[in-house]
Amino acid sequence: MGALAAALVSLTLGNWQVTFQEADARLELVNASGEARVSGTLAFTSGGQDWRVVAPRDAVTNRLALLDPRGNVQGYLAFQGEGDRLSLLAYHRTAQSYAGQLRMTGSVAFTPDSFACRTQPFKGSRVLQLGTGRPDTDLNDSLFDPERDRGLLLRGGSARRLATQGGGRYGLTLDAAIHEAAEAVWSFTVERDYYRNRYVPYYKPINRARCPSPPTGWMSWNIYFDKATAEDNLAEARVGQKHLQPFGMEFWHIESWQDNSDSLPVSNFDNLSLAPNPRQFPLGMKRLADDIRALGFRPGLWTAPFGTGSTNFYLAHKAWFLHGPDGKPLSTWNGKFTIDPTHPEMINHLREIHRIASREWGYEYFKIDGMSGRGPGYCAHFFERPEIRACFKDPACPDPFERCVRAFREGIGEDRVFLACQGHFTGPEAAYADASRTGADIVHPNQPPKWPNLLNQARCTLNQIFANNIVFFADPDTLMVGDYLGIEQARLAATVVALPGQMMFSGDKLAELKPERMRLLQQALPVCDVRPLDLFPVFDMLPVWALHVRRPFAEWQVVALFNWDEKEAKLGFAFDELGLDAAADYAVYEFWTGTYQGERKTRFDMPVPGHGVRLLAVHRAQAVPHFLSSDRHITQGGVELASLAWDGARNALAGTVKAVKDHPVTLRFRAPQGFGLASAQAGDGITCQAASEAGGVVAVKLLSTASQDVPFTLSWKR
Repeated sequence: MGALAAALVSLTLGNWQVTFQEADARLELVNASGEARVSGTLAFTSGGQDWRVVAPRDAVTNRLALLDPRGNVQGYLAFQGEGDRLSLLAYHRTAQSYAGQLRMTGSVAFTPDSFACRTQPFKGSRVLQLGTGRPDTDLNDSLFDPERDRGLLLRGGSARRLATQGGGRYGLTLDAAIHEAAEAVWSFTVERDYYRNRYVPYYKPINRARCPSPPTGWMSWNIYFDKATAEDNLAEARVGQKHLQPFGMEFWHIESWQDNSDSLPVSNFDNLSLAPNPRQFPLGMKRLADDIRALGFRPGLWTAPFGTGSTNFYLAHKAWFLHGPDGKPLSTWNGKFTIDPTHPEMINHLREIHRIASREWGYEYFKIDGMSGRGPGYCAHFFERPEIRACFKDPACPDPFERCVRAFREGIGEDRVFLACQGHFTGPEAAYADASRTGADIVHPNQPPKWPNLLNQARCTLNQIFANNIVFFADPDTLMVGDYLGIEQARLAATVVALPGQMMFSGDKLAELKPERMRLLQQALPVCDVRPLDLFPVFDMLPVWALHVRRPFAEWQVVALFNWDEKEAKLGFAFDELGLDAAADYAVYEFWTGTYQGERKTRFDMPVPGHGVRLLAVHRAQAVPHFLSSDRHITQGGVELASLAWDGARNALAGTVKAVKDHPVTLRFRAPQGFGLASAQAGDGITCQAASEAGGVVAVKLLSTASQDVPFTLSWKR
């Protein structure tokens, strides 16, 4: 009986319960919350021999013993627990210095909404990790639940592997090296309020009933600026209805509509009276919303309500505005006259004008501007300054900016989509808005986008993408692809916007776009459901962005190689930099040039033009024919490929692809040596053409007369 008791170890350390069964070397770690359970079998090897992990052989209760093949205790596994952190340290008995490997093989149970990710940045990383479909990579070190803002952080050791099984369960392999102090300890930490305590004090999960995916649409500002009329907007919408709506574009958004808004700066606009510009919008804003809706789009509206340029409105409501010690009105980007956010009548007015635009006019999407930015011209900054707070009606008001943001949400209603422009995840916008502009406009007024604008768009994406699809949806500003950009820069812009799963709003004069430029917009729609796998900000211009795609039928990577420099450069990556098995063979296809790069092992490199990008589909090479790429979407199958299955008995590959009416989609497949295509068939009424290409690639072009799921079957001969 005593031996049985000694073989069972049960400890309570901080908020963790530790249980060890010597009979099968099984360790179980359970957090007091019950949300985290780590269990598995411990094994230790040294010099090619298996040792045993056993219960303590002395009176020290917080450690296990390492028993060599002769039955001697020659090392220990010590537990330490404090709060929600538990660690296990492998160390030698005094005077020992042998090399040895500790491994734990088992599973983790965490919350059902969690996904595997990386929370520990390391200096010198060249790769941004992104994921769709809960993928696994060898770089992941944590689990995160966005609904609860809770993480399980795994640290230390020499290697770790999390394998998603579904329903909050994961396979787990942990390795540690007893002879390397830096690799001899594992730690397990349940971190509550991961985002709230680190980056997002107003953290609130995205309301996916209201806004299930990143908004998509078109807006006039970046090409028309302050000159667009109602008819200009509707003419663009008719083009969008034909060319972009079938691909998933949802909103049509109106900018610069207020009275006196036909001439910059914004501070001159009549931002608070709801009076439209009579020359540009003669039939009013409700009529325009109705006309947009009749074209199949949801109408959107821009407001800049933190100030006004209307002297008449100011004089009628003078007490609602801020004045300096000299009695003169205070101005910001939003208006010559800036609102007093502590005046209750002004807050009521903000709420009411947005209610009217939402409920009486019928707008469903609101881009509310002038919120946060880079300095005091924007009101989140402005209201924080002591000399400005002294001018408030209520200088003691603790949350002047939040009062405004709350009023916007209350005014538009709980069912409307709210884009905060700019929206900072460090501020109250995160609790009320669905989406956030991440940086400056992609253009300067009355100028086309230039390389510094594109570079800034990419920099802001890298810096803030860790909040996308978790805190709110990231708006990088419009995707501009007109001829004012070279094709390489236009492709780069499309990749920056679409690959990470950000909002996709177009901003060009659509009728003037050449087919290859319109195609770029179509290839960015709809937005793929992408989450960041790196849950921390990035400040370097990383050259490699890796989207890990996991579907029930396949896994692959879509890897962007960005050349931020002016001259052509050879860029690449080692496969283990992507969290992949470096010993495996990978088939690589380049999207923008439509070229097969062949099979590679260990690493991949290729030339990338200056200010350009190459977009690679990376598939583990298989012994049978397999999917390689699609020209429909930037994710190369992540959006359009609905099913795929290999039938070894029939040597057939069958699948389903989401086709857009009258727009062909070309799927590419890799045929290993010894396989040749015998036939390619698709559903009734579908045009199906197959052609062989270099390197054993087969291209299958499908054309449907309706937007529908198209089944196809490829039969192979050997």
